[in-house]
Amino acid sequence: MSPSLAIIFAYLGLILFLGVGSSFFSKKKDSQEYFKASNSVGPILLLLTVFGTTMTAFALVGSSGEAFQRGIGVYGLMASWSGLIHSAVFFLIGIKLWAFGKKYNYNTQIQFFKARYESKALGYMLFPILVALVIPYLLIGVMAGGAFLAKTSDGMLSKGSAGALICGVVLVYVFFGGMRGTTWANAMQTLVFIITGIIAFYMISDKLGGMQAASEAVLNSEFSGHLSREEHFSHSEFFSYFLIPLSVGMFPHLFQHWLTAKSAQSFKLSVGLHPICIMLVWVPCVLIGLWSITQLASDTKTTLILPIMIKKLGSPYMAGILGAGILAAIMSSLDSQFMCVGTMFTNDFLFSIKDESTFTDKQKIWAGRIFIVIIVAVTWGLAQIAPPQIFRLAVWCFSGFAALFPIVFAALYWKRATKVGAMASLVVTALMWGILFFRAANDGFSHDTQLIMGVMPVTFMFLASAIAMVIGSLLSTPPSEEVVERFFPEK
Repeated sequence: MSPSLAIIFAYLGLILFLGVGSSFFSKKKDSQEYFKASNSVGPILLLLTVFGTTMTAFALVGSSGEAFQRGIGVYGLMASWSGLIHSAVFFLIGIKLWAFGKKYNYNTQIQFFKARYESKALGYMLFPILVALVIPYLLIGVMAGGAFLAKTSDGMLSKGSAGALICGVVLVYVFFGGMRGTTWANAMQTLVFIITGIIAFYMISDKLGGMQAASEAVLNSEFSGHLSREEHFSHSEFFSYFLIPLSVGMFPHLFQHWLTAKSAQSFKLSVGLHPICIMLVWVPCVLIGLWSITQLASDTKTTLILPIMIKKLGSPYMAGILGAGILAAIMSSLDSQFMCVGTMFTNDFLFSIKDESTFTDKQKIWAGRIFIVIIVAVTWGLAQIAPPQIFRLAVWCFSGFAALFPIVFAALYWKRATKVGAMASLVVTALMWGILFFRAANDGFSHDTQLIMGVMPVTFMFLASAIAMVIGSLLSTPPSEEVVERFFPEK
């Protein structure tokens, strides 16, 4: 076994121990502890877990690969917009949802929507759509993690077996540790991938003669256009990307992390420091992708630029340490997503078929665990046949959640919003996303064919969703006075 692979295996064992072992520190063993960590997470843990959950293979592996193909403007597309939009969403949406979740004991966002829009049918519609959108998000992590670990193992592991190993590790600590295990593992992994990303940046830049020399090499090459945004992105495309980070407002796994907060004060660090954390991760990865243009063949098609550069320029021991950081970023999202689908199945599907009071706490926990196992197996299977474009697949996943944003924004800030409007918004989003996604898939997710009138498809999905919400609400019966008083109390 190579030194790099031994280090990665040791790291996986450490995370497994931390995730499973953290559950023993809790005095409570009920379903509230398993699904929400008993609402006991403070500001530092919340910052680390929320940030770790939003940064996945898309941020590390995907960003460097896309920067290799399209240049430095990739940073502006997602990192700049995300730094601003995410913090705004945490402040405007996250705190309010946390308050309602704590006050009315919600475990999932679907429970909130059913109560706010007075509709169980809306919950039945939301469940399959949210799960369907989470699965591509899961695929991104399993695909990137499996491909990276397989490349690091020098032939010892195939992509399939490597992906299975990652899924297995995450499954074990989510299965036994629940939300508390997920939270502690996330916090640890967030610190690991931030620190190792900075180390990778320093190591690679040093091997290339320093930041200035590495950048000048690109400037003096035939790829000098990669140092400007205008070379690869139109203004209309660039600005349409600002809608995509709105997706965090509808991530079911992020909603569940918000519910774990001890108080509203716990959100302060997440709102204030999230943009800085994004910069610490994205700047090194994008620059590494940019500099790799002069080190790799120009016709390189793989998106795994970061692990290739680490292996090409670093020692086996350093490659193992940095490889652990990449896996940390991938796994810090996988665990939250696995956890959330189990929670949604238990609370939004199972309890809609049979009354919750007929289940014991132990049965609730086991129901969530069983569905998590099923989702892990399905995700691993789909990862074996999914297309390899990690960045673009992620953008489509985020676009679907972003198009649903009017549903949550209207629920919190528009008294007149109704279930008809929410249903109309949901149906329009699902139809448009499906049609446009399969159009892009038939073209191999080519960048040139996915744009519509020069802008990202999310633009049209979001506008159609918002219009459907407004028209549907205005043409239907207003919410009951009870709902208005419950969710819009007079101050």
